[in-house]
Amino acid sequence: MESDSGGNGRDDLQLVNRLNESRSPYVRGHMNNPVAWQMWGPEALGLATKHNRLLFVSIGYAACHWCHVMERESFCSPEVAQLLNTNFIPIKIDREERPDVDAIYMNYVQATTGSGGWPLNVFVTPDLEPVFGGTYWPGPNNSMTAVGTTVAGTVGFVEILEKMRDVWTQQEGRCRESAKEITRQLRKFAEEGVHSHQMVERGEGEGLEVELIEEAFQHFRKKYDKINGGFSSAPKFPTPVNISFLLRLGQWPQTVKDVVGETECQHASNMAFHTLRNMARGGIRDQIGYGFARYSVTKDWSLPHFEKMLYDQAQLLDIYLDAFLSTRDPEMLGAVYDVATYLTSPPIGAPNGGFFSAEDADSYPSKGDTEKREGAYYVWSLKEFHDVLGEKDGEICARFYGVTADGNVASQNDPHDEFISQNVLKVTTTPSALAKKLGIPEASITQTLKSGRQQLREYREKQRPRPALDDKIIVCWNGLAIGALSRTSAALHSIDPTKASACLEAAISTVVFIKKELFDPESKTLYRVYREGRGSTPGLCDDYAFFIHGLIDLYEATFEDSYLEFADILQKRQNELFTSSDSPGFYTAPSPHPPDLLMRLKSGMDAAEPSSNNISARNLYRLSSMLNDASYFQKAKETVEAFEAEIEQFPFTFSGMLGSVVMGRLGLKGIVLTGENDETVKRLRQTVRPNSTVVALGKGKGLWLRERNDLLKHMDAEKDGVMVCEGGTCRDGIEFV
Repeated sequence: MESDSGGNGRDDLQLVNRLNESRSPYVRGHMNNPVAWQMWGPEALGLATKHNRLLFVSIGYAACHWCHVMERESFCSPEVAQLLNTNFIPIKIDREERPDVDAIYMNYVQATTGSGGWPLNVFVTPDLEPVFGGTYWPGPNNSMTAVGTTVAGTVGFVEILEKMRDVWTQQEGRCRESAKEITRQLRKFAEEGVHSHQMVERGEGEGLEVELIEEAFQHFRKKYDKINGGFSSAPKFPTPVNISFLLRLGQWPQTVKDVVGETECQHASNMAFHTLRNMARGGIRDQIGYGFARYSVTKDWSLPHFEKMLYDQAQLLDIYLDAFLSTRDPEMLGAVYDVATYLTSPPIGAPNGGFFSAEDADSYPSKGDTEKREGAYYVWSLKEFHDVLGEKDGEICARFYGVTADGNVASQNDPHDEFISQNVLKVTTTPSALAKKLGIPEASITQTLKSGRQQLREYREKQRPRPALDDKIIVCWNGLAIGALSRTSAALHSIDPTKASACLEAAISTVVFIKKELFDPESKTLYRVYREGRGSTPGLCDDYAFFIHGLIDLYEATFEDSYLEFADILQKRQNELFTSSDSPGFYTAPSPHPPDLLMRLKSGMDAAEPSSNNISARNLYRLSSMLNDASYFQKAKETVEAFEAEIEQFPFTFSGMLGSVVMGRLGLKGIVLTGENDETVKRLRQTVRPNSTVVALGKGKGLWLRERNDLLKHMDAEKDGVMVCEGGTCRDGIEFV
């Protein structure tokens, strides 16, 4: 919103904060700032052009700790507000609503500073071309030296604003010229698949070989932290895509094991298992509640950044399930139960179907407090342990979880002095070791720990305000959760039918919700976000890819045709919206080119979330097997080949897509079950099967599927049997299962 006193000067523009118009909890959280924030869209972009101002684009998300820090330090400051409101067009964006915008400017900041993160702050010309950017900058209300800032030294935000104001005023031409050159370079590297596509057209590409998997494995072996698990120093992220790659190496066909080596495949599994075990015992896991934090500040997983993200829970459920199915280790099963419980319970599980996005890192230490602290909901003092549990039980639980009178957070990891005498709970011993040390029967120790965990959880829920909830329902992350819960339900069906049923009900209700609220049956398109109604952002590539992935997993858990049919409909629409005839692979944003995007990107490399092209290729291969659809197989092959040059150079950054390399080279085995096959289904669901799909006919199932898949039309659906189909032919496959 603007008012204009009639002059043409820059000072005539009077901006008003418009964030009350947003439904995003993160964006609305800034609506009372003195900064006159605008909404990203044609009106704000038009203001920048009309008044010839730089846009100041600030991107973050509700659970982001440093986003809240920068708001307190800078965006609540009258001095900062004056500079922003009179010299720039300030815009606030929720990265979870517009990851396509975020990705463009994150690429720029990473390219120019060598690092990235959130909050992401970028100065942009009226033509949307970036001039300068970074992440957190300390503001006028800062009480400490900047931690993790991407600019050298401790340059403050006010100084940056003044510098950018002066540069634009005095050297606008130079600014624009520089921004155009930067944008030209960004465009050059924007499409990861362009180089590969040109190689194929010139006949230079030879196709990706399975040997790339061995190269990726060697990278992770070199990076592996033998003591703590994981593949980096601090900060340490779980990177579920990479762990899944390592866990599944030994589950691929013998050809892969011959290339990598049987011993190496076992070593890969051991690295993954050791990492998962240390995470499960570390502070990154909510030891008395449920779920995992986004990452660890320390290399030993002991001190998390406490925000909990839906996409992490979904992926971690998947890999802990793989770990359990591969090892039958009860500790892995315990993690499966914890994460599944977190997803199917309030506050993340939405009451009417679907899953909310995240819980914040910061919260009020107790009722009546007025200042939030990071991790306040999760940390404990030794005195609290004794007060809640009593001296004896409190001491036993304190020893188990590493709780001390002085606290267990090192001062260098506590820049705001929020953790003095506080403890992040982590498993530091075993019940048997503790029993031996204290001279108490192990059964008694185990019972005390079980009871203590429940009492601490009940006390926390009753006495402490829960962290703020980002109650957006985002299709892509819900797709990951649908898939993980579907697989978990299938695996637990013979172990714990009650838990399996809860997981399946949550997955099904989410599909029902998305189909009702976020799918347009006439145009066959998805919308990305639901909060207080359907949002205006159209579904992006990851929404289609991750949701299709979830639908395929749900089909294999139920053998209900409707889920596979829905996946088929959405895959066809994704192919139409996100691909072009002159360049293979999937764009992040739909066609036609959105006017508020500087460029359309293609995502191939995996990060905290799997890339949309990784999941899309896998979906296409799986659907090609289930539906006997050669066009899907060809589209999958083209999607992988789009990134051929990049995968060959850095295979470890495409760990998820390497599975599709194997599928393209070795194919998939399509298992067809007919008639009564309960025992076969049970056996299949107790294994990890990365190179096979399963469909079922008979007993009222498979009617649509038989029409869609020519290979199945003439099978006797009611006769008990197992067939394996690949390459357009089927054979008896009882020996395979």
